[in-house]
Amino acid sequence: MTIPLVDMYKDMLRIRKLEEEIFRLRLENLIVGSVHLCNGQEAVYVGAAAALDLKSDAVFPTYRGHGWALALGLPPRQILAELLGRSTGVNAGRGGSAYFSAPDHAMYGENSIVGAGAPIAAGAALASTFDGSGRVAVASFGDGTLNQGSVHEAMNFSAVRNLPVIFIVENNSYSEMTPISAMVKNDVLFRRAAIYGFTGARVDGNDPEAMHDAMATACERARSGKGPVLVEAMTARIVGHYIGDAQTYRTKNDLDKADREEPIGRAERTLLTRGYSQGALDEISHSAHQEIAGASQLALSDPLASTHDVLENLYA
Repeated sequence: MTIPLVDMYKDMLRIRKLEEEIFRLRLENLIVGSVHLCNGQEAVYVGAAAALDLKSDAVFPTYRGHGWALALGLPPRQILAELLGRSTGVNAGRGGSAYFSAPDHAMYGENSIVGAGAPIAAGAALASTFDGSGRVAVASFGDGTLNQGSVHEAMNFSAVRNLPVIFIVENNSYSEMTPISAMVKNDVLFRRAAIYGFTGARVDGNDPEAMHDAMATACERARSGKGPVLVEAMTARIVGHYIGDAQTYRTKNDLDKADREEPIGRAERTLLTRGYSQGALDEISHSAHQEIAGASQLALSDPLASTHDVLENLYA
């Protein structure tokens, strides 16, 4: 099913407004702890999510997971409440920014251990071969993650067992704060799939339509029993690795290029060429802002998580 670009534009704007609101709340210390934003990488999540079956598939993102969460259909109020430590959060305020999960929305948990999502996704894909669910598992991670031993093991195991798993590399060219070109001899990362004997492809990760098409092809391949796929989505952050990151490792030219090529501005320019008016696009932006602002106000009014039930859902 083809998703109209204007709908993906709406969802990318919702993610951007969500991240901007999270940034504001963190600066005011209403959200505490480390927070990693995804500004500039929205097309990866929106395009990929549009190709998935959200009733059966399973996504395993990293700690930079707010964008995935919203793209997969989590209500913004529940996301914000979780980050604010409210009892109405998706995990009752216990997961916070980096660890929340929502299996009812195909999101099986963020993870701050670099590369840990890959073997877990392989496990979900293995289960799919037994339970007949038709599930495709997706592990999404940054470019530096491919150097982790757990990822090598997950890819090798998935290839040997011909598992329905898709590995998405959100290649923003920085392994946290080091250029990927300084980390590996060959920085065309999708070619690593051939080492394990499965298919890889590089896609413009700032184009949600291209991302959707690549993921739709990968899902079809995985569901038909042809095994894993590695999708290298080329994108760029327009914010630091974490809130407070001065980005001294990036040049002005690099930052300017990321701003020029970020997906929301690109989608807006494309929609203008397809006949949408600037006024119509401004209204979409305003609507996204109002939705997130309203969700934030509601989340801030929700009760804080209580210490009285902290042992619930814990088992000896």
